Amino acid sequence: MIRKIRQNFFKITFPDVSYVDLSIIDYGYEECNPMHSYGPATRDYYLFHYILSGKGTLYSYNDENTDKIHIESGKGFMVWPGRVNKYIADEDDPWTYIWVGFAGLKAQGFVTQTGLTAKQPVYIANNAEENNIVKSKLLNIINDTSSSPIELIGHFYLFLGALIESSAMRRKTPGDSLPTFYANEAIGYMERHYHEKITIEDIAAFCNLNRSYLGKIFRSVLKTTPQDFLIRYRISKACELMKTTDNNIGDICVMVGYPNLFTFSRAFKKIMGQSPREWRLENKLR
Repeated sequence: MIRKIRQNFFKITFPDVSYVDLSIIDYGYEECNPMHSYGPATRDYYLFHYILSGKGTLYSYNDENTDKIHIESGKGFMVWPGRVNKYIADEDDPWTYIWVGFAGLKAQGFVTQTGLTAKQPVYIANNAEENNIVKSKLLNIINDTSSSPIELIGHFYLFLGALIESSAMRRKTPGDSLPTFYANEAIGYMERHYHEKITIEDIAAFCNLNRSYLGKIFRSVLKTTPQDFLIRYRISKACELMKTTDNNIGDICVMVGYPNLFTFSRAFKKIMGQSPREWRLENKLR
């Protein structure tokens, strides 16, 4: 892990990029000075802040106007990938916050379940008890200095689960809408059958949808296509097998649903940026 430290600030960069489904990018803590600001800037991943004390203002920019949102202790806010944001600590009561940045195939789906949106990014808990659970689970990640990457990912899943369950916005937005339901059904089918020679038509038929409508749902809910999601899911499973087993790569490609090594290697390099053999040499657990 890379830790950047000063007296009122630290940031840890997550050391393992092999978690394709859901991965932490970085996390940390900052006790801000009055009027301390960040941005305007964009990121290519989600970033959640929880306010431990004090208050500040979030500015979220879009093509039409700027949303100005005041946020205080006990609340949080989500920064969306690709959206220009700026946030400023209060002049009289500057905030102290903790944060976690994350990305991955399933990141969009989890964020959708919280009910938070780019237009309504502020997290408010249903009650004080649930608020404290969210804070404590995020602090478990922030304060952890000894756990392995897989343990930290486990802690992060627990945090996201608490965030979803406690979010007051969850009841006000269609997180369980019909498109989300169909997307989850399709993902569940892929998770159960990725090792078989399934097609997008098979997935659509399971959901009682036609292929074009399934594609529309995935683009709306997950910002990707069913084909790309399936490829990335298979590659993520291949990474797990290459990292934790001694199976040869030719066998692994069949185990994750690829008919031959050439097709698998081409897809793997497109997603991971290197060949399966190169990736395994760098990442296999000893």
